[in-house]
Amino acid sequence: MSLLLKDRVYTMESPTAKRGVYPLHGYKLGLYRLPIKLEDPLEMKSVFDGLKKTFSMDMYADRIFATYNWIEENMPDPDAKGYQKANLSITVEIVSGEVVDIIYQIFPIEKFGDQEWIKDYRKKADYYAKMIIDTILRNTILADKMIEYFVKSKKFEQDDAIAELEKLTPFAKIVPDAKPKPKPEVEVSQGAAPVMGALLDGPKTGPIDVEYKAHMPVTIPYTVASNKNVIKTWGRVGTDNTNMGVWGEFVSVDYDICVADGACIDACPVSVYEWFDTPGNVASAKKPLMAREPDCIFCLACEGVCPPQAIKIFQRKS
Repeated sequence: MSLLLKDRVYTMESPTAKRGVYPLHGYKLGLYRLPIKLEDPLEMKSVFDGLKKTFSMDMYADRIFATYNWIEENMPDPDAKGYQKANLSITVEIVSGEVVDIIYQIFPIEKFGDQEWIKDYRKKADYYAKMIIDTILRNTILADKMIEYFVKSKKFEQDDAIAELEKLTPFAKIVPDAKPKPKPEVEVSQGAAPVMGALLDGPKTGPIDVEYKAHMPVTIPYTVASNKNVIKTWGRVGTDNTNMGVWGEFVSVDYDICVADGACIDACPVSVYEWFDTPGNVASAKKPLMAREPDCIFCLACEGVCPPQAIKIFQRKS
């Protein structure tokens, strides 16, 4: 987080208020503004639920609070004469909206009692605050939003965007299952605007929805590492492969139906497909990637041999 905070987080000795935080005289205030949007109550609840086993979490209206608690001791033996301990904490506040503000305060040590023996309190509190922020940005849906921002605004490829986020969050703790699935599923009706459904618990049944472009939102494209071909995607959720949606504009495969039997790879006379790994997908941990989609001759061989009917070939219009 040291790199994320550089030139963006400001410390101040001031009674100035900022976005609902009111530091008293002598308090240290850290601010960071993320160029992403967080307004959906389900997304906010996902951040809250994903970290509630790691930090003490609270959520009120448009704000999420994550607190880290630690204990300081003046000597290692609790039975020794003169032994003292202090329960300390630091809280990070996430303020949602059109942008996301992350704020933390380092209070004077007197807030926790008369503990003159505690050493490096402010330094430790500052580190733990940055650890909380890094952990949030690496593990929750905010990670997906930051990666999407790097891809769209910085023109990074997907792998480079992930690497950039990891570089900017060096203090992050890895939290398994920190992106809980939203419970309510959104129904898609004919003619409705494209929406994203709930995360899948298992493979979808075929055949592929031939109207997927109208029923699914356009999502982050995938760049083939070997030849730099860009594959368009629809309905893709995040980067953990749970929901991959439909990939390919002309050679279209619904990867949440695809069971990776390989028949399409064997059937294609011009070797459009190649294997690639998709760990975490609900249907299979590898997929036939349309790595050479522009080479398709529209023979429909792959479409005809796919057992779950996950493929649809669309002829290009001249």
